Amino acid sequence: MIAEFARIAGGMDRSSARVPWLLVAGSAMLALLVFYVFFAAYLPAKQRIARLEAEIKDVYAREAALQTQLAQQEQRATLRERQITAERDALARRLETPARENPTRRRR
Repeated sequence: MIAEFARIAGGMDRSSARVPWLLVAGSAMLALLVFYVFFAAYLPAKQRIARLEAEIKDVYAREAALQTQLAQQEQRATLRERQITAERDALARRLETPARENPTRRRR
C-alpha cells in the first residue's frame, strides 16, 4: 500500500495515464456554452439595444416637435380668443354709446 502511494505521489508514467473523458467533455460543453452566450445571445442583444436607443432618440425628437407645434397652436388660439374678445367689447361699447346719448329713443 505504501508502495502504491509512493507511485501515485511520485508521479505517474504518461503512457499509463488515463484521460478523464468526462472532464474533457464537460470542459468542451462549458466552452460551447460560453461561446453561445457571448456570440449567439449577447451580441444580438447588444445590437438590439443600440437599435432601440436610436428609436427612442427619434421618438423623443418627434415628441419635442409635437410639443413645439402644440405650444404654437395654443398661442394662436389664445391670440384669436383675445382678438375676438376685443372685437366683442368694441362692438358692445359702440352699441352702448348711442344708448347713453339718446335714452329717450330706447324707451320708445
